[in-house]
Amino acid sequence: MAKPDPLHGVTLKALLTDLVDNYGWEELGQRINIKCFTNNPSISSSLKFLRKTAWARTKVEVLYVASLDSTLNDEAEHTSEPGHKSEAKHSSAQKSDIKKPDSNSNIWSISRSGCDS
Repeated sequence: MAKPDPLHGVTLKALLTDLVDNYGWEELGQRINIKCFTNNPSISSSLKFLRKTAWARTKVEVLYVASLDSTLNDEAEHTSEPGHKSEAKHSSAQKSDIKKPDSNSNIWSISRSGCDS
């Protein structure tokens, strides 16, 4: 089964804003050397350029996906520490959201085609 597209439903503006919040314009310009990030940068001018320039947009999207992966890895390492508060909160929230089946009697009532002889 294919992995879900991490860019699905993410607008270019949201993606760019997230990158600027995470890295800042200076580091973003060092990571992706394009003038709209290094010379008087702004969200609106960068969006205008990225919408017209496929290769630059691709670089920004790749950096965004990589930053998502590193963020998820950092969170996983951080929350896996024993006694971490958010781990306990997260676990209890998950347990209360899980509905237990009334019984397992319906498992055996499913007929398997080709197996009934």
